[in-house]
Amino acid sequence: MTTLLIVHHTTSPSLHAMFDAVVSGATDSRIEGVDVVTRPALTATAVDVLQADGYLLGTPANLGYISGAMKHFFDQIYYPCLDATQRRPYGLYLHGNSDTAGALRAVETITTGLQWRRAQDPVTVLGEPTRESLDACWELGAALAALLALD
Repeated sequence: MTTLLIVHHTTSPSLHAMFDAVVSGATDSRIEGVDVVTRPALTATAVDVLQADGYLLGTPANLGYISGAMKHFFDQIYYPCLDATQRRPYGLYLHGNSDTAGALRAVETITTGLQWRRAQDPVTVLGEPTRESLDACWELGAALAALLALD
């Protein structure tokens, strides 16, 4: 069985709704053979990352950057996972009140260093999530899980 690791920093009702939609898509009953594991960014470890086959990351955009918790996650796993996780797929969802560009750039820079491959376009939401943005989160979760099911 393959594993999809969802690492998130869910600090607001908007992010919680996005997280729920991602998990719902990833755990859709039509997708078989994928174990979905969720971890808050402050508790996710290098062992979690090494045991997973793909990653879904969720973070708020705070002051033009990823949350401190997501930065902490990347700081903890970067060197222990650098060689062992190359080419693994990842997806990303971001929530901001006014801008997500800096947070998106930060994740792209870090994942480029890790040599992870972006499997889907990121879902970025400004303000309150709409039905369309929550559907996009659901599709992101389902697409990552389905990709791993095919491997």
